[in-house]
Amino acid sequence: MPASQVRRVIRITTFSSLLIMLGAYFVGTAVLQFFGISVSAFQIAGGLLLGFSGLSMLNATDPGDSHEKNLDVSRMDVGQMTSSAIVPISLPLTTGAGTMSTITVYAEAARNLDLRLQLFAAILAMAILIGLMFTFATRLTRLLGHVGMTVLIKVMGLFTLAIGVQFIATGASTLLSRVTLRV
Repeated sequence: MPASQVRRVIRITTFSSLLIMLGAYFVGTAVLQFFGISVSAFQIAGGLLLGFSGLSMLNATDPGDSHEKNLDVSRMDVGQMTSSAIVPISLPLTTGAGTMSTITVYAEAARNLDLRLQLFAAILAMAILIGLMFTFATRLTRLLGHVGMTVLIKVMGLFTLAIGVQFIATGASTLLSRVTLRV
């Protein structure tokens, strides 16, 4: 793919990811309320998603095994590449259900302006990081090599799994604290 098209796909992917994260930030809890879903239940569901993703990364035998979908860009026109930058690259590969549930849970927990601003800043930082990672992905892959990429994926998988387990534990403890036992 020509460098100009690569840069365009990176820009579209980064901007789409930012919009998805901001959508979860601003309307995530409203969507939960509309459907009558408690934040605790959503924490458990998000924890399961993150946990399964982390396990998938930990069980990957090859760096390519952890990706949900591979794209053949050699046969795509500009419109198809633009569309692919949004789906599946932005959603679900870069900012999927795990990301959206994480942001929604933290947005619900951010009760004061300071915490909300910190979360907003974290979302902006993640968007910048996404753009940088895509921009330098080829060089980073070459630098780390096969073994380095495998190790990086496994370490990130462990953290992703741990975040998922913490979400499940927090959601379950909140739900269980509401249960009254009658003896």
